[in-house]
Amino acid sequence: MLIKIRKSWELPESEVLSEQSYLGRRDILKSMGIGGLIAAASGIVAPRFAGAATSDPSAHLYPVPRNEAYVGGRPLTPEDVATTYNNFYEFGSHKNIAKAAQALKIRPWTVQIDGLVEKEQTLDVDDLLSRMQLEERVYRHRCVEAWSMVVPWTGFALKDLVKLAGPTSKAKYLVMQTFEDKEVASGQKQFWYPWPYTEGLTLEEATNDLAFMVTGLYGKPLPKQSGAPLRLAVPWKYGFKQIKSIVRFTFTEERPKSFWEELNANEYGFWANVNPEVRHPRWTQATERDLRTGERIPTQMYNGYTDQVADLYKDLGKREILFR
Repeated sequence: MLIKIRKSWELPESEVLSEQSYLGRRDILKSMGIGGLIAAASGIVAPRFAGAATSDPSAHLYPVPRNEAYVGGRPLTPEDVATTYNNFYEFGSHKNIAKAAQALKIRPWTVQIDGLVEKEQTLDVDDLLSRMQLEERVYRHRCVEAWSMVVPWTGFALKDLVKLAGPTSKAKYLVMQTFEDKEVASGQKQFWYPWPYTEGLTLEEATNDLAFMVTGLYGKPLPKQSGAPLRLAVPWKYGFKQIKSIVRFTFTEERPKSFWEELNANEYGFWANVNPEVRHPRWTQATERDLRTGERIPTQMYNGYTDQVADLYKDLGKREILFR
């Protein structure tokens, strides 16, 4: 007899309502003529930019089956909240960038793979999607600013992209880069920022089972303000590591210096793993504000994913896990 012991971050399947189930229940309520009343009473509203997702050329691929091995440990954050409370400095240094981000042109969109690889290549994003097995995973997301949410990402394992790239034996790091277009992204006109946005992982991190390339959200293509058409989700790290709108993957031997690390390494280190024991100079990391409830809750080491990732950092000190 097989007995499954749930991890500390897991939520019972009965408490995570899938997108398909939600839509099905909503249709039943509509037929009864009470859907609007219940939505109004519960405070649930339709996402402001839902139309953008349905016009995405990859919309026919969604929704996809959920991988029940990955659940967020808390109820899902409402879609309208998660898709309108965003950091995306390319479109402004505030949270309300969703409207401005609609200027982002997500087709045509190509992804360059270069550096220490068997063969450099440039892929159309839709060609890349056709090569990958898409699935849905529910992850916690923790910002270094001490707010958090739980969302259902759609995408594919980053290790599958690494396999496609074929890095050589000299490659130790994966560097990712966001688009650069000042005419579209007004925030990139701020010359004091080191554009384009750059982030990096060790190859061990990039091939960890949790590392995920995101192409969709809430059973639909990824909204522009959330990093369409391709972004990173590494749920044991702070949100600034989870780079959006990626156009380039470079494999290198030398550790890269990321966007925020270049600006202020004392606050935004390369590792950036969630660590409640190390105080950030401006925000306590011991607790976080849940965007669903507004309540402050205790933060867990590695955002609750210790079992999956702790071995990656066994040789690092406590402070290095955040700042170095």
